[in-house]
Amino acid sequence: MKTKLLKILVRFLALLPLPLVRGVGQLLGSFVWAANRRMARTTRINLELCFPGLTPEARASLGKSSMQHTLKTVMEAGAVWLWPVPRALELVQEVSGLPLLEAAHDNGKGVLVIAPHLGNWELFGLFLNNCGCGQSWQLYQPPDSPELGRFIYQARSRGGASMVATDNSGVGELLKALRRGEIVGILPDQVPPLSGGEFATFFGQQALTMTLFNRLQQKTGAKVLVGVAVRSGVGFHVHIIEPSPEIYAKDMPKALEGLNASIEKIVRAYPEQYQWEYKRFKRQPVGGTSPYTD
Repeated sequence: MKTKLLKILVRFLALLPLPLVRGVGQLLGSFVWAANRRMARTTRINLELCFPGLTPEARASLGKSSMQHTLKTVMEAGAVWLWPVPRALELVQEVSGLPLLEAAHDNGKGVLVIAPHLGNWELFGLFLNNCGCGQSWQLYQPPDSPELGRFIYQARSRGGASMVATDNSGVGELLKALRRGEIVGILPDQVPPLSGGEFATFFGQQALTMTLFNRLQQKTGAKVLVGVAVRSGVGFHVHIIEPSPEIYAKDMPKALEGLNASIEKIVRAYPEQYQWEYKRFKRQPVGGTSPYTD
């Protein structure tokens, strides 16, 4: 029933103009922040950890803005998932750094794109497969509901992207794609299983960080770039930038530091559009405790 209601809601949102759904997201974000429920409390903790130099007032302002952007992302799902691809891509009003992606693709060794949970990463995934550099491959972890999983899969792949599961078979497909010189996009700022990650610094904190991204790079010699679609005016501005040079290190701990430094750089540029309500530091090294209480 929840899945059916969610699908109805997303289809309804797709009928509305983007400024309206963004306005509703703004109001909902303000309400969620004021209610101080779990999402807001997690955001407060993350900002205290990551921006200790800010005043409490500045962190509260950043937290409220972040919550508003998070709810805008939710409300934009109708447009990003269900609008015809050309119409959805009209929301991208400016692109910076596309020549970096084109040059990397022309190099023939494959391209790994870091796409953190910033701005509207769903729209960036759609852009990545329709930017003139050919088919892209994107890692996909389906939800528990098979019906919802099919709905999201169809939405994300409708622009031609190849979605692969987060299992050995999926990883094998990504390796093949990179060796063919194709583009692979991964959201790398989630907490992986202990077997698939190592601890590395992120905003001065120890964060369990996926090793998959760097292993793919080391096995293929792929070029790495960072890409996001941030809200700008009535649409979005896609940014594609170079990562931290350390991401190419052969030493895995150093490479993971480079991965997190690359994410941190773009987050610091647009901190209000990052998904701070995610419990990024819930797993800690032996002897450490989670900073989250619920």
